[in-house]
Amino acid sequence: MSTSLLMTDGYKFSMGEAGWPLRQETFYYSHRRGGLQIVPFDIEAEVKALLPTVQETDWAKLQAAEYEVGGGYRAAVRSNKITVHALPKFAVFHDREPVFSVTGPSALVSWLEPLALQWSYRIQVATTAIFAPELLASAVATATCEKQRELILQTLDAVKVAAPKIEVNAEAYVARVEARVRELVQVVGAPGRIFEVGLRAASCVEQHMLALEGCKRAGLARTSHVYGAHQLGMTAVGTMGHEHIQRFGTDEAAFRAMVDRRPERSSFLLDTFDTITSGIPRAFEIMAERPNEKDSIRYDSGDKEVQYRFAVSLANKMGLSPIQILEDGFDLEQTKRFEELRAELAVKAEHQVYGYGGYLVAQTAGTSLTRDRVSAVYKLSQTGPKATMKFGNEAGSGKQSIPGRPLVCRATEASKPFGIVVQEKESIPAGYAMLTGIDVRTIPSAARVAELKSLKPSLAVSEQTQALMNSLRKEAFGDQKT
Repeated sequence: MSTSLLMTDGYKFSMGEAGWPLRQETFYYSHRRGGLQIVPFDIEAEVKALLPTVQETDWAKLQAAEYEVGGGYRAAVRSNKITVHALPKFAVFHDREPVFSVTGPSALVSWLEPLALQWSYRIQVATTAIFAPELLASAVATATCEKQRELILQTLDAVKVAAPKIEVNAEAYVARVEARVRELVQVVGAPGRIFEVGLRAASCVEQHMLALEGCKRAGLARTSHVYGAHQLGMTAVGTMGHEHIQRFGTDEAAFRAMVDRRPERSSFLLDTFDTITSGIPRAFEIMAERPNEKDSIRYDSGDKEVQYRFAVSLANKMGLSPIQILEDGFDLEQTKRFEELRAELAVKAEHQVYGYGGYLVAQTAGTSLTRDRVSAVYKLSQTGPKATMKFGNEAGSGKQSIPGRPLVCRATEASKPFGIVVQEKESIPAGYAMLTGIDVRTIPSAARVAELKSLKPSLAVSEQTQALMNSLRKEAFGDQKT
């Protein structure tokens, strides 16, 4: 299957159109948790293979989906001009280390995100095969589709591990997704209050298309996946990502850029800096200026119940009725709880909707090797000449990102931390060697595996990287602690 321009999430087009699609930006990929992992493929080759094949008919399809884009966006995604800095094949990495970064036109490097995040599955297959072989057979016993089975076999072949028996049962997977959606619909009362956002939680596009079939059988009509929506007669939907707000530096500037540059309704993401002191108040200020546009707010990190109660109270005082979107990691029990809260606070049912990703797509797939297990992310770290980072509401939780153009160095002295994150043009600290670009084409030996498993590495950053983080934190919050 070639990579269609439509094979991404809808908000990639809206954010690109409301931002600067031709601006040079850097995004980096990492796992927030999961411990040591191994890279089983040539990352640069894989990134370049993902670049979209643009058809002239794509522009009309985007327009029909209310994601029309201009000349800047079109030039960006056609350019294929990217620079990749990546860990070499068979390198190991640990929590929060940058595995690779991609620099290029904003619209293009942003577009890659959902498909690049699917690689977390292949990385986990390889890691299980090398670091926990006793768990491999159960982890890959069932595949949702032939493409997923093919990915398992390719990965195990790369790390020279014999493949166990793998069964494919696509219809059973579709049925499990359908059953889960029906459970949710029972709780919320109508399928129109639910949408699907799980492209990045799948192992491949083929798996996600099957998941959408299950969703559609249960009555769901909306998905973030533009290609899937077009193929299955569904509606493509989207909200706003952290990257959009990071580009502008403040919630207000980012929110206004979206409403000023796109005629469709807007959805405001609340937590890039702080949900209660910035995200909600700034969103409501703009909503008060355009009360008939049916704009929405989306929660992400932090205590959502506290944030929700604050938002409802403030909205009532201001005479607003925002659409509330709840989707980050939501499952059946969380949905029941927020339906109780909605009833308690007298929020209309049509003003509260839910988006589900991994809960529908990955947790029904019959494997423990899910994106949520390692919390794979792809974050904007530099826009133009300016470094940027996500802060969020959970300082110290690992959700804060790394700014600049980060690279990984490995210790050459036993007394040093296992790895350190440096900036692209920074001098390598004493006692380290640059991991990027080193030709390490050897699968870790049994002795090396045992040695690595005994390590308890934590993220270390260079003085220059720390200074960037401190500067951005001060710029965002002044002298407040975050």
